Amino acid sequence: MKDEVRTRSYRDAIYQNKHLFRDKVVLDVGCGTAILSMFAVRAGAKHVIGVDMSTIIEKAREIVEVNGMSKQITLLQGKMEEVKLPFPKVDIILSEWMGYFLLYESMLDTVLYARDQYLAPNGLIFPDRATIYLAGIEDGEYKDEKIGCTLNLRRRYDKAKLTRLSLVWDNVYGFDYSPLKNTALTEPLVDTVEIKACVTEPAQVFAIDLYTVKPAELAFTAPFTLDCRRNDFIHALIAWFDIDFTACHKPIRFSTGPHAKYTHWKQTVFYLREVLTVEENEQVSGTLSSRPNSKKKRDLDIEIKYRLETDSPVRSANGRCEYKM
Repeated sequence: MKDEVRTRSYRDAIYQNKHLFRDKVVLDVGCGTAILSMFAVRAGAKHVIGVDMSTIIEKAREIVEVNGMSKQITLLQGKMEEVKLPFPKVDIILSEWMGYFLLYESMLDTVLYARDQYLAPNGLIFPDRATIYLAGIEDGEYKDEKIGCTLNLRRRYDKAKLTRLSLVWDNVYGFDYSPLKNTALTEPLVDTVEIKACVTEPAQVFAIDLYTVKPAELAFTAPFTLDCRRNDFIHALIAWFDIDFTACHKPIRFSTGPHAKYTHWKQTVFYLREVLTVEENEQVSGTLSSRPNSKKKRDLDIEIKYRLETDSPVRSANGRCEYKM
């Protein structure tokens, strides 16, 4: 709820489209504290079912009760695949399912299960479209701080707690830990990137239509081409995503990119093993691959292949980097 961009976007998508919610049965997947469920009731929904595995649902019941909505909202604790809904079909599915890099620890598989099992014909999904973008950034000083001398990675653990790791690789209490630099390079950084650091134009890489996408399609390989804005160096590629509510009378979108207002998703930074020396109007092309980890389904194995398109044999570069989230 502290993420103003996210919460306001959902609120506006619901409140500005009361004609879509009036007298409808709504399913809130991963309802948390039930804020989206209560938005839907305020918009005129006949009944809302909120489902969440977490014990936070106990607090959600209290919140719903003190707001006088207990008769209109049913909250169920458990897996979406296991709970029994009080209605055979729902008219609208609401969910804030997105994770870092859109797909890391996301609930999208659960939303797609709910879609296939419970969404009525011509039913609506809020939001219904997500798009991943890439850009190249100059980040030499920060890269040296995190990879060359100090690693300061933010990694997400249970309940989205961020833990900082600070290790001086070349001198750890008098010992050489430089082999761990390779490990540092394989772990993407979730952080806020300033727009002025972007050396290239953004490129759309992967789009998801929640009405039609199949779970197997979330493992993807997609091409990209990045157009360089200026003479500079590229130390990393960054990824972010945009979210669209296209069912709205006036479509609503929010972005998690470096050009947009802060969200808790920030951007995901993938450091390259080499520095690309680029000139204005040159291109960096390649592919981005992402698939669920074979052992931990909600983790990701990511691969980036890149090639600097240049006439200069001195600056020519291509490579392949693997990452784990």
